[in-house]
Amino acid sequence: YKEMMHALKNVMMVVVESLINKFEEDRMRNKELECKTKKERQSGYYTDNCSDSDSSFNQSYAFMSQEQLQLLAERLDPIQPKEVRQEALQTLCSAPPSDILSSESWPDLRKHLTVSLSDPDASFSEKILRFYAKTFSSSPFNMTRDVYTSLARHLELYFLSGEYSLRVSAGLDVSNTVINGLLKKVRLLNEYQKEAPCSWIRHPEKYMEEVVESTLSLLSVEHEPNHPASPDFLSPVYFLALLDIKAVWFKKWTHAYYSRKVVFRLLEKKHKSLVDIRKNFFAVRVVRHWNRLPGEVVVLIFFSIVKDDKQNFSYTGPELQYIYFVHSLCLLGRLLIYKQGQDLFPVQLKNKKDSVSVTDMLVLFIQLIYYSPSYPKPALAAHTGSYSPESLVMEILQVFCDQTGSAAECLYTDAVIDALLHPVQILLSGTEVHINCLEKTLFDVADILARIAASEDGLSVLLYGENGKNAEDSPTAAHVIVQFTKKLLHDDISLLSGPERLPVVKGAFIFVCRQMYRTCEGLQALIPYGLHESIAEAWRKTSLLSERVPTPVTGVDSTSSISHESKNSLLWEETLLDALLNFSATPKGLFLLQSTGALNDCVNFMFSSLSKKLQTNEYEEFGSSVIVTQMATTPTGAVALQSSGFIKALVTELWAFLECGKDDLRITQPKSIPVDPIDPSCRKPFLSLVNLLTCTAVFELLSKRDMPNKPMYSFREVPTDIIDIIDRLIILNSEAKIHSLFGYEQSHIFGLRLLNVLCCELNTLLLLETQYKVSQVLLTAQEENVTETSEGPGVFIIDGVSVERNHVLVRMNLIGGPQERILPLRALDKGSDPYPWPMFSSFPLPKCYLAETPRKAEFKQDKDLDKLLTLLKSPEKPTGWTEICRKQFCKVMKARPESVSGPSEYDLI
Repeated sequence: YKEMMHALKNVMMVVVESLINKFEEDRMRNKELECKTKKERQSGYYTDNCSDSDSSFNQSYAFMSQEQLQLLAERLDPIQPKEVRQEALQTLCSAPPSDILSSESWPDLRKHLTVSLSDPDASFSEKILRFYAKTFSSSPFNMTRDVYTSLARHLELYFLSGEYSLRVSAGLDVSNTVINGLLKKVRLLNEYQKEAPCSWIRHPEKYMEEVVESTLSLLSVEHEPNHPASPDFLSPVYFLALLDIKAVWFKKWTHAYYSRKVVFRLLEKKHKSLVDIRKNFFAVRVVRHWNRLPGEVVVLIFFSIVKDDKQNFSYTGPELQYIYFVHSLCLLGRLLIYKQGQDLFPVQLKNKKDSVSVTDMLVLFIQLIYYSPSYPKPALAAHTGSYSPESLVMEILQVFCDQTGSAAECLYTDAVIDALLHPVQILLSGTEVHINCLEKTLFDVADILARIAASEDGLSVLLYGENGKNAEDSPTAAHVIVQFTKKLLHDDISLLSGPERLPVVKGAFIFVCRQMYRTCEGLQALIPYGLHESIAEAWRKTSLLSERVPTPVTGVDSTSSISHESKNSLLWEETLLDALLNFSATPKGLFLLQSTGALNDCVNFMFSSLSKKLQTNEYEEFGSSVIVTQMATTPTGAVALQSSGFIKALVTELWAFLECGKDDLRITQPKSIPVDPIDPSCRKPFLSLVNLLTCTAVFELLSKRDMPNKPMYSFREVPTDIIDIIDRLIILNSEAKIHSLFGYEQSHIFGLRLLNVLCCELNTLLLLETQYKVSQVLLTAQEENVTETSEGPGVFIIDGVSVERNHVLVRMNLIGGPQERILPLRALDKGSDPYPWPMFSSFPLPKCYLAETPRKAEFKQDKDLDKLLTLLKSPEKPTGWTEICRKQFCKVMKARPESVSGPSEYDLI
């Protein structure tokens, strides 16, 4: 700390000294300027109405009066001599921007500055840009909007003037002084566009409308359609695209609804031509004729974005066209996300009779994935990848898939799905394929299809089509996908080759199918194809090949290749196991998985993945908990979970949280009293146990197994099985078990809460009662939980454990709904009687837990009694029925109103 403070002190001393020196320099310069100003006044340069200002006139740290600002505006008039204007501009740059923007002279100043921006002297216009930049960075939005609109208006007039004659075909030389100055102005404009949305919500909407209106007016500048140079006009959008190729400014402007509604309203009412230009360029000049463009166009974007000192800062015509295309593509993609943007469609194509709808635009986007030129040099692919048409379109489509509103609905059409499946259909038909980078294209298509299948509406379109058409008439997308996936698994497609890329494509389409068969509806549609058998067969082949990989030998050149091959084989094997494992998301899918014989391997893989803390895929709505629950519903699944070590790991993790806690947990303040019945850190293991312990799993894991009931339990003895959890947390029938727990009350309550959930299943309850006499253990514990007095047994001790035991006992021994039984609450009341519910340590239960039967059920009860009496009188009644009928008879009689008396024949019971 001392070293840090010493270093900080040295740095601050240097900074303060620098500021003092700068202040002194500014003061000396201002004194010289003031003296010069007085001499010029005496020479007759200015009129007599000039204010007699003191030495603070030109200081950047002082306030400027209205008279001084008026004089400054007059000196900046274009009719003044150049020297006068330069000195006035110097004064303007050193003055506080807030004083200038809030003065009455600002309208005149703004007009003079806008005109002066066209001054042929580059240094003069650059000083004005510095003043604008200083204003943008230090003034609020309600002031800077005037500066921005003046700069935008100047650029608009410049592009419309006769002196502007740049053409796309001629390229663009950035080193040219005029072009460089123009780019500086556009860059300043673009920087403000990105920062303005951060503050304009705090100001009236009309201020934002002025900024948006001036921007759209500038970007809409084009030659008239009949102008001979119209197709080759280098419009302002080209310059903006050079500086912000992915249209980040438009993304920020449309992010919030507050500004989005203004942007789209102005686009629709005043500047729809701006969107039409983008659509026409995209639809006609790029997509419709993409195969005619040179293959090097994609690579040229690398030179358009990444330049080094050895290269000339110039852009050719194709480069400018491609940059314009990327900017238009990003702008249109952002436009289509929102409902207001979709309302701008359809649009009539330029010089065409056709119109382009939202669906047509999405189809054109998808076609870009197919016909994007391949990269001639792998070294350039890394630099150009993020600007390639395929990657840009994938970003747009992925955003579409993530939307839940109207944007996602645009994808759920037959036309879009058919466009996505176009290369798949070609490969299935066996015809010649004219697609560059076929494996990469198929991977991208599978990615979008998987995202569509992840939503309910998208899955419905894949299974049944847009209008729910029958698969018998024409196969829907789901059937095409599963057929193609089976061919991939069987290696029946000769056009696809390559040991590295092919497994990736297979895995991508398997994942699409997985998104479908994770639901009962999708699985039912895919069952006839036997996809589970194909995946299992591919897994067996892969596992055999992985076993045959030779052991690497030191010093042999093939070591690296063998290692790489084995890693790819292992990755492909895990992909297939993961696909098989996800069949267990549905009951019928679990049956199909068991029929493949790979259940144990899948469970082992799942446990291994969870041990490595691998995340489930972001497109899946279910995780391992659903799969574990489904597994536990079958005997083979429960045994597989036990043998894989999953249950042991789960129990060990629970014990670590429950009894040991986190060693690195820093307690900043004590826990509030009362504490939660189950600690937040134990809730996840608790839910995992509840999901695991189905009736079938309990029978497989506990049937015919005796309780350990050891005479001694070590503190280091950690449970590893479900029966250990019951022994250590639920059936605490010995002092040794109680003393082995660090937190007896909290741990026992955890076990009772778990028992409370388990006994809701009657089969589980019967198993626990017949094997371990759980009710009797709890009753004995309640009997021991009383105060001792000299006169005899006292009252029950009210604490968290006794209250929880009382609740569990009532739940276990009274079966029915809320109209048949009353469960005691677990919470304590305030006042003299904190727990009004009676506790008990023997049967029968207190009558207050039995709900009063409504009178309308009297006749039904009499009928039930008659049936029971008839059964008891029958000579051929099953063994044990007498006791069951007696209990049922007592239950019904207790529920009867006291005013109703039964027939005399009931005395036989």
